[in-house]
Amino acid sequence: MVKIGVYEDKRFIGCILFNYGANPNLYKPYNLKQIECCELTRVALNNHKSEVTKIISIALKMLKKQSPGLRLIISFADSNQKHLGIIYQAGNWIYTGIAKSTPQYFVGGKWIHQRQLGSLGYSSKNSIFTKRKLLDKYRYLMPFDNEMRKQIEPLRKPYPKKIENAVIV
Repeated sequence: MVKIGVYEDKRFIGCILFNYGANPNLYKPYNLKQIECCELTRVALNNHKSEVTKIISIALKMLKKQSPGLRLIISFADSNQKHLGIIYQAGNWIYTGIAKSTPQYFVGGKWIHQRQLGSLGYSSKNSIFTKRKLLDKYRYLMPFDNEMRKQIEPLRKPYPKKIENAVIV
């Protein structure tokens, strides 16, 4: 995991997090090794003046400098949060379509992802818990070298402009 603290006028305003992500096969569709790909997993900013796209751009430059073997960054815009990925669109990321969501289960008074059931000793196949389907997410890619850009450019689709479905609560 790479954690980048964000400061404006010597004041901490948040962070940007990169890591391998929840999907252990994230890198496989792009014929990469795990160490060549990561996910931008969180942009958490508070009371900032700079545009988010500019902050992400600086974070990407820092990441590229400190991780020279990295070739591809993947991020997802969560339609359940009414996000389209406007910050990625403004940063010229490559939109490649929808990533299927996994269901959530109501366990111990809170909603958890399907992958967390196993760590709690339960199975989604015979789960006794209430289940809900989430909306799918929008997938965006940022190549770190020209060869990777050439490889993923044919996957580019037009940017989504509106969320088709209502948020499931």
